[in-house]
Amino acid sequence: MNIDKTLEELYSLTNMGIKLGLDNIKSILKLMGNPQDNYKILHIAGTNGKGSTASILEAGLLEAGYKVGKYTSPHIEKFNERIVVNEEQISNENICSYYTKIKTLIEINNLHPTFFEITTAMMFDYFKDCGCEYVVLETGLGGRFDATNVCDPEISIITNISLDHINILGDNLTDIAREKCGIIKDSPVVIADSKPELIAAVEEKTKNYTDVIKKYSGVKFELTENFGTNIYIDNMEFNLSLYGEYQVNNFLGAYEALKKVGISDKNIQDAVSKVCWPGRFEIYSKVKPLVILDGAHNVDAASKLKENILSKYRSEDIVTIVSILEDKDRPGILEEISKFSDEIIFTSLEDFHRGTRGNQLLNLVSDFKDQRVENDLMKAFDLAKKTKKVIVVCGSFYLLSKFKAYIQMR
Repeated sequence: MNIDKTLEELYSLTNMGIKLGLDNIKSILKLMGNPQDNYKILHIAGTNGKGSTASILEAGLLEAGYKVGKYTSPHIEKFNERIVVNEEQISNENICSYYTKIKTLIEINNLHPTFFEITTAMMFDYFKDCGCEYVVLETGLGGRFDATNVCDPEISIITNISLDHINILGDNLTDIAREKCGIIKDSPVVIADSKPELIAAVEEKTKNYTDVIKKYSGVKFELTENFGTNIYIDNMEFNLSLYGEYQVNNFLGAYEALKKVGISDKNIQDAVSKVCWPGRFEIYSKVKPLVILDGAHNVDAASKLKENILSKYRSEDIVTIVSILEDKDRPGILEEISKFSDEIIFTSLEDFHRGTRGNQLLNLVSDFKDQRVENDLMKAFDLAKKTKKVIVVCGSFYLLSKFKAYIQMR
């Protein structure tokens, strides 16, 4: 089976939706000999910040000389991004062979897993065969019933909580915190958010946790001209290559976890300047106009994007190209965008699952001084370039994926 056919079959399973529960994944992994038991795992849950935290953890472990697997989602340009060993993406050939192996198992045993369950099983098996010593494991959705939650981690890390996926995880922070805290086992826990709802949910499960906001209350930082963040702990300086005040908390969560598994400050200092995490305040082009890509797919992430933009620019300098999936808090996200951008171009994601057209978004907001619809993404980009301003593309990782694909075709 070639890569196109394999991915077509895999993606077709997304139409099954999301099935929360661990029975399927446990059955598959048992048939495979429980590959997830072959390496040390750092397990990450949280509404936002998981990817940045995962990339900092990966960099620190690599700097210390370990063989490291990293599992993240969603991908932006291609499926291979989800499964990475020592910064090298899984090959097309391995995607095909591991999918075929699991497909055979599930057909023989009459199992009906989802896209994410199959992908997770492929990842666990691939990392075992690669001889990974550490795996940085990001949950897909929630935590308690997430397909990744079949492991016994060295450390569980919870980045933060805010309202997202409320139709699945709950419409309040207490319920969401409890779902995220479902990844907590008997090992140490690190949290990078001091919301009382999260503290309470953690303490229902364990007393063996570290709140890095409290522990490192004396931390100082500065945002740099070249879109980095310098962080100061005691007499040490860490030059993080990711930009934003919110990245300080992500760094602190990763820093504490790395220290707990024995990674030195020197290794961490050397590692963090090399971290790259596409799609999160990604400076896509510095040639005028500046182009910034950011998923910003929930209100909290859009608020963080606002903080970053306003730390450098005025709202009248920004033109934003936006599309948002229909199951997201579209009015809330657009309200945040209106605070940093006077001009907006609504575009279409109708060719994606749960995507919307630009005119559907236009009806949700009236706070922009200049707003228009251009459902053709490249025409929207050409319109934005005529303004000679900073262009921000945001609202969905699907939009970033589509944007990068179209740019490469030009």
